Amino acid sequence: MKLPTPAVLDRAGELVRPALAAAVDRLSAELAVPVRYHFGWTDAAGAPLPVERAGKGVRAALAVLSAEAAGAPAATATPGAVAVELIHNYSLIHDDIVDGDAERRHRPTVWSVYGTDNAVIIGDAVMALAFEVLLAETTPPRAAAAADLARANASMIAGQSLDMTLHDRLDVSVEDCWQMISQKTGALLAHSAAVGAILADAPAATVAALRRFGEELGRAFQAADDLLGIWGRPEVTGKPAGNDLRERKRSLPVTMVLTSPSAAAAELAGLYSRASLDEEAVAKATALIEEAGGRAATAAAARQCRERAVEAVSAAGLAPAAVAELSDLAAFIVDREH
Repeated sequence: MKLPTPAVLDRAGELVRPALAAAVDRLSAELAVPVRYHFGWTDAAGAPLPVERAGKGVRAALAVLSAEAAGAPAATATPGAVAVELIHNYSLIHDDIVDGDAERRHRPTVWSVYGTDNAVIIGDAVMALAFEVLLAETTPPRAAAAADLARANASMIAGQSLDMTLHDRLDVSVEDCWQMISQKTGALLAHSAAVGAILADAPAATVAALRRFGEELGRAFQAADDLLGIWGRPEVTGKPAGNDLRERKRSLPVTMVLTSPSAAAAELAGLYSRASLDEEAVAKATALIEEAGGRAATAAAARQCRERAVEAVSAAGLAPAAVAELSDLAAFIVDREH
């Protein structure tokens, strides 16, 4: 059953969007135009769109709930929410280059519109802007938040590097996948879930509980993303069906089957040994993974991570309303369609 979109996504968007737009406005014109395009605010020429095509804003919502969970006003989290959205989006711009993805959110990616060289610099500018936003005021909580974001960014980059390494290996284990996920996805979501409390100067135990929530949520998020990478509907995800298989990614469902004693493992390994997979091979691989239980096992793992995330904040003495919204957001992330 499809869950309704959590209200906190809209609420956080209304709070963070103007501050995010103001930050982007500080970029030079040649950088601001493609960044606005990436965020879905304008077309490639810079003309405003009647309907924005922005992302979900999960990380901004986590930052807002983090502050509220610590007993602070939502606005306390605004600098952190803007910064983490900038970091997330610079990583998307660069990831699209690495993966060769020509489409995101149902339209051409930044590199395919403005060129690869420009996209690299655009992503760099967005990353730098994130730290500029956090350090606009040099208070101890702002400095602590910036240091935490720097660590999360470094972990995310290491996770991306590991992901690229796994792509060329034949001996990838499920543990390898989880390590990569914890770095590439988990670290930034952990920061997102903690940064509001950091900016609120909350006790270390509060920050730790929220960080643990984000770590587990990051693992659940990527497990759900891996399912969408194979079984997601193109009209919803904005990417071709079976895209991860076409790129021969060592995602969780794939690795769970490849490392299993099932008869499907050898057949799937044979498909993955090819230089590329045509549509017939993608369809065959999809069927093999489902028949061998890779889809069900990954979905179960996502649910388990979600449960551990909720447990981390349920008995931590946090604001009950924020904990309830964190739980709803976690359920939505696991069961989302894009």
